Amino acid sequence: MYKTEVRGPLILGDKNYRQISSDIIAPIDQPIPAWWKAVFGISMLATLFGLYAMYKTVSEGIGTWGVNNSVGWGWEIINFVWWIGIGHAGTAFSIFLLILRQKWRTSINRAAEAMTVVAVGAAAIFPALHMGRVWLAFFIFPYPNTRGPLWVNFNSPLFWDFIAISAYLLISASFWYYGMVPDFATIRDKTTSKIKKAVYGFFAFGWTGSSREWLRYEALSYVLGGIAAVLVVSVHSIVSTDFAVSVIPGWHTTVFPPYFVVGAIFSGFAMVMTLMIIIRKIYKFQDYVTDSHLNAIAKILIFISLIMGTAYATEIFIAWYSGSQYEMFTFFKNRITGDYTFQFWAMVVCNAFIPQLFWFKKVRQNLTLAFIISLFINLGMWYERFNILITSLSKDYLPSSWTTYSPTWVEVGVYIGTLGIFVSGVLLFFKYIPMIAISEVKSILKGTSINKNDTKHISHE
Repeated sequence: MYKTEVRGPLILGDKNYRQISSDIIAPIDQPIPAWWKAVFGISMLATLFGLYAMYKTVSEGIGTWGVNNSVGWGWEIINFVWWIGIGHAGTAFSIFLLILRQKWRTSINRAAEAMTVVAVGAAAIFPALHMGRVWLAFFIFPYPNTRGPLWVNFNSPLFWDFIAISAYLLISASFWYYGMVPDFATIRDKTTSKIKKAVYGFFAFGWTGSSREWLRYEALSYVLGGIAAVLVVSVHSIVSTDFAVSVIPGWHTTVFPPYFVVGAIFSGFAMVMTLMIIIRKIYKFQDYVTDSHLNAIAKILIFISLIMGTAYATEIFIAWYSGSQYEMFTFFKNRITGDYTFQFWAMVVCNAFIPQLFWFKKVRQNLTLAFIISLFINLGMWYERFNILITSLSKDYLPSSWTTYSPTWVEVGVYIGTLGIFVSGVLLFFKYIPMIAISEVKSILKGTSINKNDTKHISHE
C-alpha cells in the first residue's frame, strides 16, 4: 500500500480521469511551439554534421580518427558504451520498478523507455563504424549463408555486441510500443482531426479497452518485463566482457560485469532526471511529475553513487594488492597521477562525491541543483569510459609503443551527430507521443493523489 501521508502524493490537483487524458494529450493537439522548432533545427544540424563525419569515416577509412597502433579503441567505443549505459534506465524503470510494484514509476517510465530506444539506436552506429568496412557488417549476422563453412566467430566480442544490441533494441522498442497502445486509442477517440484519428487508430491496433484486452495486456506486460529484466543485466555484462576477456592492465578483472551494469543504471537514471525536469518545466506537468518522483530518483542516485565509489576504491585496492607492476602502473602512474589525472579525478568527483549532495533535502527539492547534478553524473560516466579505454591502451606492456591519444574532428563529429539524433528523437517523442502513460497514471489515481491545497501537510521524507 502506497502511503501518501509519508511518501508524498503522486498526482496533484484533485484530478479526474478526463482531466488526466486532456492534460497529457494537450501537447500533441497544440501547435508546434517556437522553442521546439529552434531546438529541433539545431539538433538536425548536429545530425547532418555527424552524417558528414560518418561519410568521411566510410569513404576514407578510420585513419581519419586519432586512433593509432596502441590506442585501437578511441571515442567511438567510449561513446558506444556511454550510450548503451544511458539506455539502461528505461528498462530498469519499466521492469524492476514494475516488478517491485513501485507506483511512482507510472509518470516517468514512458519517457525513460523512449530515451532507451533512441539511445540504443545511437549506440548501434559506433560498432558498425569501428569495423572500418561498414558494407561488410552483415558478416556478423549468424544466418544461413552461401559462404560454405564460414560462420561468425562465436568467440568474438564484436559478435557478442551485435547480439546484445539487437536483442536489447528489439525488446525495448517492443515494450515501449506495447505500453502505448491504450494511449494511442485514447488519442484516437478524443481527437477531431481525421488524419490523427486514422494514424493513431492504426497504431492502436483496434484497442477497445474491454476487460479481456486489459487482462491480456497486463499478462503480456509481465512476460515482456521478465525477458527485459534478464537483458538489463546481460547486455552491459556482455559489453564489459569485451574488455575483461583481454589481458590489458586495468581490463582483465572479474569486477567489470557488475561494475558496468551498475554504472549503466547510474548514468541512465541521471539522464531520466535530466529529461523529467525538462518535461516538468516546459510542459507544466508539475501535477504528474511531482517532487515525490524527483525525490525518489535522487535517493536512488545516492545509493548507486555509493556503489560506484566503492567500485573505484576496490579497483585501486586490487591493483595494489595483486602485486602486479603492470596493474599498479596503470592505476597509480597513468590514472591517479600521470597524463590522465584530470580525467580520473573528474570521474571520481562527478560520480562518487557530487551526487552525495542529494543527502540534503534542500538540494533534492531544488530543481536547478538537481538538474546540474544529473548533468555532472553523465559527464562523470563519460569520463569513466574514457579512463577505462584510453589509460589502459595508451601505455601497454611495451614502452616503445607508448603514445598519447587525442580525437580528431571526425570522431567528435560522429559523437555530435549521435547527440543530434538523440535530441531529435526525444523532441519527436515530446510532440507526437504522450510523454506520460495515461492509462498507468489513471490506474494509481485513487489512493495516491491529493488536492494541491493539502500538499503543505505532506512530508516528502
